[in-house]
Amino acid sequence: MAGKAGGKERAAKAATKLCAVDDIPDGGSNGFFVDTADGRLLYMAIRRGAKVFVYVNSCPHTGMPLDFQPGQFLNADGTLIQCSTHGARFRIEDGYCVSGPCEGDSLTAVETEIREGRVHVKG
Repeated sequence: MAGKAGGKERAAKAATKLCAVDDIPDGGSNGFFVDTADGRLLYMAIRRGAKVFVYVNSCPHTGMPLDFQPGQFLNADGTLIQCSTHGARFRIEDGYCVSGPCEGDSLTAVETEIREGRVHVKG
């Protein structure tokens, strides 16, 4: 079962519906979770037009979720993902940390596919 949320470092084992593309504002972000037999997995999704970038919602520095408030993952100008705990900043297109205490590390990317207007997490 998928829903909205605000990080575990595992991906769902089978293709699972995460959300509708329209649940992520164009140019914005949102948080979601998937309940599995292993527990709840937290994800962040960032949308740029038809492209959706999905990462595990967990800072590589602390393991804490990144959102400032539920679903809010981007810096003020919407150009980078920003960790709410220590201010680390990550590129949207590949999750690479460009500044902060985990500079040079990356977020855990989640393999997805878009079908019929819905984002699915691949296992």
